[in-house]
Amino acid sequence: MNENLFASFITPTMMGLPIVVLIIMFPSILFPSATRLINNRLITMQQWLIQLTTKQMMSIHTKKGQTWALMLTSLIMFIGSTNLLGLLPHSFTPTTQLSTNLGMAIPLWAGTVILGFRYKTKASLAHFLPQGTPLPLIPMLIIIETISLLIQPMALAVRLTANITAGHLLIHLIGGATLALMDISMTTASITFIILVLLTVLEFAVALIQAYVFTLLVSLYLHDNT
Repeated sequence: MNENLFASFITPTMMGLPIVVLIIMFPSILFPSATRLINNRLITMQQWLIQLTTKQMMSIHTKKGQTWALMLTSLIMFIGSTNLLGLLPHSFTPTTQLSTNLGMAIPLWAGTVILGFRYKTKASLAHFLPQGTPLPLIPMLIIIETISLLIQPMALAVRLTANITAGHLLIHLIGGATLALMDISMTTASITFIILVLLTVLEFAVALIQAYVFTLLVSLYLHDNT
C-alpha cells in the first residue's frame, strides 16, 4: 500500500538504459506471418479480424485514401496489442505516455492535412470559413476553425492517454483495497474482488475500443482530406 500510485507509469530501465523501444517493438512478435498454405486457427482468426477491420475502415475512402490501408491496419494492431499487454502484471503500457501518443497522432494528422491542401485545396480552405458567414464574424471564425484544426492531434493523444491511464489507476486502487480488506472482512473483500474482475474485463474491451477509435478518427480525417 506504500507503493507510489503512478509507479507503473514510470519508464522502465535496464542497467540504467530505457527499454521503451524494446517494449514498443515487442507486439510485432505476437502477429506471426503466414508461411504455410493452410494456416492454423490463430493465424486464420488474426487474418479474418484484420480483413474485417480494414474493409470497414476503407469502405468510405477513395483510391487515394485506400493507399493508407496498410498504415491504418498496422496502427490499430499496434495500439490494441500494446494496450492489452499493459494489462499484464508488472508490465508497462507505452500508450499511457502522452509523448508516445502525440508521436503517433501528430505525423498522421499532419499527413492528412497536407494531402487535403495538396489535392483538395479549395475544399480545405473552405473549412475555415463556412458559407454565408456575416462579414464582421469572418476573422473570429477563421481563428476558431484554425484552433479546432490544430487541436485535433492533441485531442487524439489526450483521449487515448486518459482512457488507458484511468483504467490502470482504477485497477490499481481496487486491487489495493481488496488486499487491505482481506484482513478486515472477507465478505467485503470478495465483493471488491468481483468488482476488480469485472473492471479487468471492461479494461480488455476499452483497450480494443480505444485502439479502434484512435484509428477510426485518423481514418475520418483522411476521408475529409482526400
